[in-house]
Amino acid sequence: RRAGMPTMKVVAVYASSPALTAILAAVLAAVPSLRVRHFDSQHALTTYMRLSPVDILVCDFDCEPDPADRLTRSLRSDPQIAQSDFAVIALTHSVEADLKQVAMASGIDEVIVKPMSPKYLLERVLARVRLQRFAPSVPAPRQVLPQGERRSATPANWGGNVISLFGDGPAPAS
Repeated sequence: RRAGMPTMKVVAVYASSPALTAILAAVLAAVPSLRVRHFDSQHALTTYMRLSPVDILVCDFDCEPDPADRLTRSLRSDPQIAQSDFAVIALTHSVEADLKQVAMASGIDEVIVKPMSPKYLLERVLARVRLQRFAPSVPAPRQVLPQGERRSATPANWGGNVISLFGDGPAPAS
């Protein structure tokens, strides 16, 4: 890497259909600082991630038999994965009552509801890249807040297709 050159981020894309995967990968690949790899199976994705680091994974709850939660859980628990601190953006066509808990338990960082513009996904990927760029390499000590005060891990004012997993808003009634 040359001094002053931006760091290339690797984005892996594995969606529910080859057409969707190709469209999303093409839009992401238009950004020079992103190296995009697309996959048609969990096996191919896992093999790649064992050999090469991935910074951001875009996956899909609609992939059968590899929905985003099971895929993410499998990858995060695999000791052979080259880089274990990758971010996960999951796509879903429907929001069910337990989606937030399932996503959090499996290690998914963000959920986007389909249909969405591929450019919207690009915005979210670039936001994750910015978060990674400013993330400390050593975990920061936990900050103790005054009693009753909470700090959100993601902006509470997100709108559109993003489901905030850690927002300050009240939990939806089941």
